[in-house]
Amino acid sequence: MDASPSKRKVSSERESTDQSPTTKRLKLGSVEKMQEPGWPASASALENARRFLQKSARAGGKTILVPDKDADGLCGASIIYRTLVHLGHSPEDISVHLLQKGSNVHEPVEHAVIRSLGANHVIVVDQGSRGTRVTAEDDPAEVLIIDHHFSNEFPPGATVVNACHHEPVATSSLLAFIICQPLHRKISESCDWLACMGTIGDLGSTFKWEPPFPDMSSVFKRYTKKSMTEAVSLINAPRRTAIFDVISAWAAVKSANSPEDILSPSSQTSQRLFDARREINLEVERCSHTAPQFSSDGKVALLRIRSAAQVHPVVATRWAGHLKSSALEIVMVANEGYLPGMVNFSCRIARCAYARAGKTNSSAAPPVDIIELLKYYADRDQPAEGQLPFREKIGDNFARGHKQASGGIITTEHFEEFCTLMEIGVKKESSSNRSPRKGKAVQKNTLDGYFKARPKT
Repeated sequence: MDASPSKRKVSSERESTDQSPTTKRLKLGSVEKMQEPGWPASASALENARRFLQKSARAGGKTILVPDKDADGLCGASIIYRTLVHLGHSPEDISVHLLQKGSNVHEPVEHAVIRSLGANHVIVVDQGSRGTRVTAEDDPAEVLIIDHHFSNEFPPGATVVNACHHEPVATSSLLAFIICQPLHRKISESCDWLACMGTIGDLGSTFKWEPPFPDMSSVFKRYTKKSMTEAVSLINAPRRTAIFDVISAWAAVKSANSPEDILSPSSQTSQRLFDARREINLEVERCSHTAPQFSSDGKVALLRIRSAAQVHPVVATRWAGHLKSSALEIVMVANEGYLPGMVNFSCRIARCAYARAGKTNSSAAPPVDIIELLKYYADRDQPAEGQLPFREKIGDNFARGHKQASGGIITTEHFEEFCTLMEIGVKKESSSNRSPRKGKAVQKNTLDGYFKARPKT
């Protein structure tokens, strides 16, 4: 049941989640809801993140935002940007660092760029988490990680708030909004639509905003879900292009005050988004006409494409919604043309796997854990004495992301080896092709026998 908007002003301290074990009310998106303890992250992690942002705003100096390239990451970073400005941080001292095509925040080349910017504070949004640094060893900048990708390891020395172990997992943009909302009275209305758009970007337009997710009905009264879904589609388009034009999407999100601003055809920034989407739609259509191959156990459908654009996740999502078989669990799309000498592959859970489990793709617990399934196939490797196991030699860019949406980036040679481990294209002998067991009666009056010509008498 939708709650009516509250006109009551509440102080930041009373609005913040604390260590109280009891459920307390938290005003989110200009509506009240019951905030469950420990969601969307631990109370201490949420409070540590708030203190980090307040300290960054008070201290001044340069703050660098390092968001992921998709709608969730960019909307989350925009929420952080607006919050810092509301808290008094000079906008001129807040800049964004967008990673290079095919790179990640744990790469030394990215550390060098961040170090050269001379930041006092670095805020990383939606980039995934590992047990390695996101800044150079000699970089004195303090680091905040806001994320929801699955991980049991986190960068040393950083302030970390991650939603991955707090089911149902919130998106990074929603996590950023919940962190920031108590810090200033203007955050709710200026940023709630960004939290909704980022969540639609990751969880889809059919996602049901049920507890413990906040009641955002007031947002969907101001802006239609159709307009937000359309804006998400535009934001996601530039980063998929061959030129990896993330800066255009960031410029559009940063300058917009509503989804309608992003959709406005009169905006020069938005026009670039429309052009990028047309380009990507054509490329997705071209790459979607690919015949799948199956693993010997029938759990994996593999489609191989070659494109300089990042369309493999989109093609995987499209095929996952249509491909059906009794054993199918995931659809894997491998792109051999995105990075030289590498294969970028994306995996999505097949809709038929959800149906077999009686679940929908918005269910909190997916019927298949893609990360674990990829690791299972990789661990089939039996290395010779003195050689590294498959998972150790392929590096850290494997089986990352979410249980329901994962993938990897590995060399072409290693991907061929992985296909061998999955037994792609290998058909297991079915029971119908085996010789009848001794003593078992064999049916003779088959259709084949019926239509076979009989000898003349």
